[in-house]
Amino acid sequence: MLEPLVGKLKPMRIVLASGSKQREVLLRSTGLDFEIYPSSFAENLNPDDYTFKYFVEATAQRKTENVFEVMKYDEKRPDLIIGADTMVTFCGKMYGKPKDNMEARRMIKDLTQSDKPHEVYTGVAIWYKGEIHTFSEMTRVHMTNLTDEEIENYILTKEPMGKAGGYGIQGLAATFVERIEGDVNNVIGLPLCRLVKELKQIVKL
Repeated sequence: MLEPLVGKLKPMRIVLASGSKQREVLLRSTGLDFEIYPSSFAENLNPDDYTFKYFVEATAQRKTENVFEVMKYDEKRPDLIIGADTMVTFCGKMYGKPKDNMEARRMIKDLTQSDKPHEVYTGVAIWYKGEIHTFSEMTRVHMTNLTDEEIENYILTKEPMGKAGGYGIQGLAATFVERIEGDVNNVIGLPLCRLVKELKQIVKL
């Protein structure tokens, strides 16, 4: 993150409303100082009520609002809170985090044995001066074909658990991603380039 944005944000108390290690690493790479306070929002919105874009934006907003409600009575309350939500979609269906190996197996089979790309949506919500600003990014991912044995071996690594769509592009899954169209950081969980652009507008740089 380049000056003068870093200078403008430096005196602020900034909070990342996520327990995702991947999002933390990405945001740290900007040089920004921030705290981590994972949201306790249940992520129970009904996907049938939203388009893919608005589903991740609404979930990110609820996460951000949840953390603000917890921290608003602090002696120094946050100046800026960032929340995010990532979801994979394929053939018109949403793919969240697999609940077990069986669900992970189904997801990976769909994404790697169909010869079709899938989409990754990340919604971001930024709380600043009493207002919530939301946006989302979409990245298209093309994966190579995996055999059933390769899928089983991948599941045994436990990497699919806790990852939208059942894979982590920053991990072993990078070996079966042929190409992407869009921001790879968006697939990891935080579209940094777009985030910086939005922050510049929000703090009026």
